Amino acid sequence: MKTKVTVQSTIQAPVNKVWKFWNEPEHIKQWAFASDDWHAPEASNDLKVGGRFSTTMAAKDGSFSFEFGGVYDQVEDNKAIRYTMDDGRVTEVSFESENGATKVVEVFDAEDTNPVDMQQSGWQAILDNFKKYVESN
Repeated sequence: MKTKVTVQSTIQAPVNKVWKFWNEPEHIKQWAFASDDWHAPEASNDLKVGGRFSTTMAAKDGSFSFEFGGVYDQVEDNKAIRYTMDDGRVTEVSFESENGATKVVEVFDAEDTNPVDMQQSGWQAILDNFKKYVESN
């Protein structure tokens, strides 16, 4: 049984904008990294059940990069996404409209290599970066 980890944030933007910025590759490349010394130079997203997504996450100094990808199991526009990552772990993302803002909640299966608190803080940092990007654009 996998350990489930939850990260969440309330973004001061309507759900349709949050959904668009979460899913369109030109936006994904602007926020899909945890710190300023990283970036996401490539992103693709076929947002449908059975569709594939992939984002390259890389250190700006070129010292390290990896592909974050998987396949969609569920897509409910402006509401929910569930996908299976390439390593078999599952992530569920919900988008809840709250008085003109949007609460985004991600629940993901932890991997076995890194401590759970480290994984949670990394995913939360990416979500915080997403919030900052959406609210400033």
